[in-house]
Parts: sequence; C-alpha cells; structure tokens
Amino acid sequence: MSTTISANLTTNLDDPSAIPYFLWDAPMTVAEFKHRLRTSSFAEQTRLLAIVLREARDIDVWKFTSPEEVWRKWPELSRHLGRRRNFWEFLLNHWKQEGLIGG
Repeated sequence: MSTTISANLTTNLDDPSAIPYFLWDAPMTVAEFKHRLRTSSFAEQTRLLAIVLREARDIDVWKFTSPEEVWRKWPELSRHLGRRRNFWEFLLNHWKQEGLIGG
C-alpha cells in the first residue's frame, strides 16, 4: 500500500504558511523552507538552494536567496542544477561582467 502526500501547492510565496509549488516532492511551508535555508548544515543549505534554482521560476528564486549568495556558493551549487545549470551560469557570468556581483 502506498502513501500519498496531499499538499496544496501554491505560487503565493509571500504567505509563510503556504507550500511552494517547487517543493512538490518534499512539501514544507515557505517559513520552514526559509528557516532551513538559514540554519541547516552547509550541505543541506546547498541542496535546498539547488532545488530553488532548479525547480522555481527565475523571478521566484530571489524570494529565497540573493545573486551574491548564489555566486558565492556556485562551485557547490552548479553540480546539482541539471538542465538549469547553463542558464544560471550564463546569467551569473553576465552579472559578473557587468560588476553586479562578485568581488
């Protein structure tokens, strides 16, 4: 017998009690997700951040992180992004060239 998790996924990422659409396979609230992004081990933070970069709409990513954080963690993040890696690499490199991120 299989267990089905029923979660009301939403695109309303401003509601702390909402379950983000991109967490369809590991439902947790926006508040819990943000908390775990701040307080988990580095490996878990990287895993969660990679989920956002891989699964969320581009504009929604910035509700959970910053371009600077993605740039700093890029060596660890990049290997977890699958088909989205090239997109983020292009964007970060462009921002770096424009002097918007990096040092």
